[in-house]
Amino acid sequence: MPKFTAYDGTELAYHLVGTGKPLICLPGGPAWASAYLGDLGGLDAHRQLVLLDQRGTGDSAVPEEVSSYRCDRLVDDVEALREHLGLAAVDLLAHSASGNLATLYAAAHPHRVGSLVLVAPGTRAVGLPVTEDDWRGAVALREGESWYPEGRAAFEEIWGGRDFRDLRSAIEPFMYGRWDGAARAHAAAADSQIRQGNREAAAVFYQDGVFDPAVTTRALAAVEAPVLVLAGEYDGGPTPALASRLAALFPHGETAVLPGAGHFPWVDAPGDFARTVAAFLEPGVQSVRTASGIRLAHRAWGEVGAPPVVLVHGRGGSGADWTQVAEGLAATHRVHALDLRGHGLSDWPGSYSFEGFRDDLRGFIDALGLAGADVVAHSMGGAAALLLAQEAPGLVGRLVLEEPPPLLPLDPPRGFVARPDEELSFDWPVVPDVNVQLNAPDPAWRKGMAELAVPVLLVAGGGSSHIDQDRIAEMADLIPDARLVTFDIGHSVHAVLPDEFLAALREFGI
Repeated sequence: MPKFTAYDGTELAYHLVGTGKPLICLPGGPAWASAYLGDLGGLDAHRQLVLLDQRGTGDSAVPEEVSSYRCDRLVDDVEALREHLGLAAVDLLAHSASGNLATLYAAAHPHRVGSLVLVAPGTRAVGLPVTEDDWRGAVALREGESWYPEGRAAFEEIWGGRDFRDLRSAIEPFMYGRWDGAARAHAAAADSQIRQGNREAAAVFYQDGVFDPAVTTRALAAVEAPVLVLAGEYDGGPTPALASRLAALFPHGETAVLPGAGHFPWVDAPGDFARTVAAFLEPGVQSVRTASGIRLAHRAWGEVGAPPVVLVHGRGGSGADWTQVAEGLAATHRVHALDLRGHGLSDWPGSYSFEGFRDDLRGFIDALGLAGADVVAHSMGGAAALLLAQEAPGLVGRLVLEEPPPLLPLDPPRGFVARPDEELSFDWPVVPDVNVQLNAPDPAWRKGMAELAVPVLLVAGGGSSHIDQDRIAEMADLIPDARLVTFDIGHSVHAVLPDEFLAALREFGI
């Protein structure tokens, strides 16, 4: 594994997992080696994880000075790693106790931070203590679990003054959202690391005088980088409420709470964790949580305040599919392209329907205040946009439907489709769930076309498309204010002929 030399000559090791832009990852504990972080729930598919073994842990050397284990002095190790990697600024992720370290680093080197992700972070550095009441509230959330009575009794002993390390096995289930096989295996590995860990370092990490919350809090005002504080719903240290208070100390801080997760959210909800963090780290991508609780990733182009356009992708795609069209529209519009649920960097809840995609689109428009926006939608996204225009016409200005499903029963119906072996950028259950509805769509959806109260442009792909072109023509006849334009190019007109597609939008008034 690669190594570098810290300011005092101590040789420190780090491990590289994945490819892409580096993300320095600081393990918690304190004084745990980085092994328990693993691949952070698959985050390595999006970034190269630089997993630091802090001094005296894992493959890093033991320093000569015990005082160098202090959290405030470890800041210099992080800076030395940045210099070693040759980075002008670092993207930094820190878990648990190292949330304090990353906070101190940001306060000391605000211009060296590109972005900061604090996962279930410690909050002592800014004077926000985790209280007994915080833990009592978190413990109470698990009352229905079979292991709850033993764990609650152990917590009562800890609250009474007993060392938590004496009762760790009893309280471990509270650290996870589900005490299943994955959690038990992770906890067993963590226990082994604790037994082999550097207790001397752990004792010094929080030494008296390490933190000056008032000074640190003032210094955080200079941190211009975006900051994500990610908490688990069931965690007691920090609770989601305390995580929000920490995020509020940063000028550009935000909070994400992973439902059903505890102190190790990448173990409880690996996919949700990786997509949430990847969306935050991806340049140009933002996230919004709808009223239904679904987190939707989205991209934007053009001037804020310009007339809005919302772009909706098809099955298996993402908002990034619209980049060429979005760049063309951005000269005169504020363009928004979202990832629907189960796609790209948005939440993957596991079950899907046209109604769910419709609700995503409605929640997205509501959350961003885009009522009256023109909507351009492809294929499956077109069905979602059509249903939204039927249900809430006031939310949609002009509507463009590119190669939409005609919402008539398929003949022959689609049967079983095997999942491909390769890694997918969307959740495979989207396919069978949507096929069920394509085979037998709600007749009311077709009937609603005759009552549609918004102007519609239907874009057809001609004879090389798998969509029945006669059915699209019937849709144009059925919708009161509709026009039809055909490009004999196949199902993805906007991708193959972006300039011609844009010209059709402009002629339509977009």
